Amino acid sequence: MLADLDAVDIQILTILQYDARMTTKEISAKTGKSVTAIHDRIHRLEERGVIQSYVALLDRNCIGKKLTGFTTVKLKEHSDTILSQFEKEVVKFPEVMECYQLTGIADFLLKVVIADMDAYNNFLKNKLASLPYVGNLLTSFVLVEAKRTTAYQIG
Repeated sequence: MLADLDAVDIQILTILQYDARMTTKEISAKTGKSVTAIHDRIHRLEERGVIQSYVALLDRNCIGKKLTGFTTVKLKEHSDTILSQFEKEVVKFPEVMECYQLTGIADFLLKVVIADMDAYNNFLKNKLASLPYVGNLLTSFVLVEAKRTTAYQIG
């Protein structure tokens, strides 16, 4: 896929990752390409699925989500059906911001964002631990967020 992106596409994608509200006119000025060319390129990148969506990134503290934890999950069984069933259920929980199936010691890594320890305890007891086939859970809580980005380096 990267081979299909030229230098201008990469420049546009880099700009949009840092400010998706930037207008085609502003991007045009930064790239030296016409507004129409920028519009067409962005449209093609959207159609190809390179650009999946545009979002607002929120300050989690401002909305009362002060605790972030990373939970590793080991399942009791590892059939494709069980793995898929667990994944299908866990992604429904609004507390789970990210879910990754892993190799190694744990089967899944979940990024969980909640208000406080009481909310986490409630989530753990009433949602996560109640799912079938959950074996071991281990959560590490974030003390300091030294870096958080959503922008990929391209090229």
